[in-house]
Amino acid sequence: MGTWMLIAFDSTQQALRTEMLLEFLDIEIDICPTPKEITAGCALSIHFPAQEVELVKKTIRDEQVEIRGIFRQQEHEYVFVDM
Repeated sequence: MGTWMLIAFDSTQQALRTEMLLEFLDIEIDICPTPKEITAGCALSIHFPAQEVELVKKTIRDEQVEIRGIFRQQEHEYVFVDM
């Protein structure tokens, strides 16, 4: 498995909507609890392969999904990448 990234959300509704959108695009995703290092209003986050980041960002923009941010896991912490 390659590098994974994470999308954090402020609402469960946006997390579930994003799950549906990314599954429709056949992007491999994993719904997971939001890591405690990331402050977000929602307990759900989505992991996805880093090589899909541009398609994920385009989908989030095009569909006007509200997210807390996109993060990359480095060592044992999450680093903010994009909004």
